[in-house]
Amino acid sequence: RWAAARLLPGAMEPAVLERVVAEALDFPMPLVEVQKDTFVLELFHGPSLAFKDVGARFMARAMAAVAAPGPTHTVLVATSGDTGGAVASAFHGLTGYRVVVLFPQDGISERQRKQMTTLGGNVVAVSVDGTFDDCQRMAKGAFADPELREACALTSANSINIGRLLPQAFYYLHAASALGWGRAPATFVVPSGNLGNLCAGLLALLAGMPARGFVAATNRNRAFVDYMERGTAAPRPSLRTISNAMDVGDPSNLERIRWLYGHDVARLRAHVRAHWVDDDATRECIRRVHADTGY
Repeated sequence: RWAAARLLPGAMEPAVLERVVAEALDFPMPLVEVQKDTFVLELFHGPSLAFKDVGARFMARAMAAVAAPGPTHTVLVATSGDTGGAVASAFHGLTGYRVVVLFPQDGISERQRKQMTTLGGNVVAVSVDGTFDDCQRMAKGAFADPELREACALTSANSINIGRLLPQAFYYLHAASALGWGRAPATFVVPSGNLGNLCAGLLALLAGMPARGFVAATNRNRAFVDYMERGTAAPRPSLRTISNAMDVGDPSNLERIRWLYGHDVARLRAHVRAHWVDDDATRECIRRVHADTGY
């Protein structure tokens, strides 16, 4: 609630903001010390078991709280795995909204597919014969069509929408506060696909959160790693990995991050390092951490 009030001054009446936060973020976000001075911020305790629950649930409640009466809004969202389930859960049964989720037919897990396709009601899930980047391209094309946008009252719940992205800064502030604000600034290691999670952390940093910096951790879809090494942005074809929610070859939030840093990659490098690992390294890390710590 403190983070929301600080980041959204004047955006909503204080009592409304208090209610939105209480209804949306009604699950714990514990900071667990796995090894000495190494912590995991557990963001999987929401209804869809994904960190996207934070942004999606806050956004859904906030939109419902401030929306004027009008036509039913269509929330169009592309997903690489976790966004779809979180958005579907957040808007399911919410009056005045219907959700259309676009997901790559062979690019998500069976559990993720069921989270999107079994709710019914005001949620429709559509499988796409392609990758997440194809789904994202279709969504962006729909928003670029003024007639379609008007006819369907389109809105987005991807991180294209700042209303989904900004609440994700809350949990960085929560972690920094739990660690002792300013006493020992943390380095945040961020799983990175479409770069919304990293962008939210950078927003928190630029708003004044103490941090030593960020490590953007990617799988074989290394478009951001290439950008940080070469200073030029070049989309890559999406590659399938075991961390499918990060299988993004053309991350849309790179444009936003570049804008935040004035298209100055040297300035960005002062705050962010980027690394990629393959599936074998991912499996080995999970095995090693579990063997050493039980986590």
